[in-house]
Amino acid sequence: MFGRLRATMQRLFTPLADLLLRRGVSPDAVTITGTVVVTAVALTLLPTGHLLLGGVLIGLFALTDSLDGVMARRSGRTGPWGAFLDSTLDRVSDGAVFAGITLWFVLHPDEPLATAGTVAALACLVLGSVVPYARARAESVGASATVGIAERTDRLVIALVPTGFVQVGLPVAVLVGALALLAVASLVTVVQRVGTVRRQLAVAGPGTADA
Repeated sequence: MFGRLRATMQRLFTPLADLLLRRGVSPDAVTITGTVVVTAVALTLLPTGHLLLGGVLIGLFALTDSLDGVMARRSGRTGPWGAFLDSTLDRVSDGAVFAGITLWFVLHPDEPLATAGTVAALACLVLGSVVPYARARAESVGASATVGIAERTDRLVIALVPTGFVQVGLPVAVLVGALALLAVASLVTVVQRVGTVRRQLAVAGPGTADA
């Protein structure tokens, strides 16, 4: 859904990437810094009700997620280590975002649909971690599971936009509905990936996973 935006951001980040590389900043440092900032913002601003500021800051740093990749390509440092680190730390920051939203519902029980919001946010937290795990596990057994309707950027945008606007008057019911739909989309994505891998391994024949 947001592939074109991601490509545009990569082009815009090229001058900044070159500047950071000239200053001796490594792609790994950018990856780690972004994760620390997003996690800190998600677990402090969101639970305490600073939803708009938290959503904006997380969104800005989420857009810069491609900066480390641009730096790696510009410096010739692309490789499995960078991909592993980026993917692993993405799970940390994503978990922090949905944990922060969950905590906001828990700490504000008088909000409309607080219980339903807590359940929906927790479902997004759990299923959001299963989606990338299914893809990684598929690759470990020689299959591919890139299908799905709920990619990482999609999940963050769908969650953060209504979260931020709740503070300026958006009904909480809209946020709860968005989280519920996101949880369903994540579940569908997991099912899609499981079915895709099942078909691939069936075609490949028994013993493929042990190869």
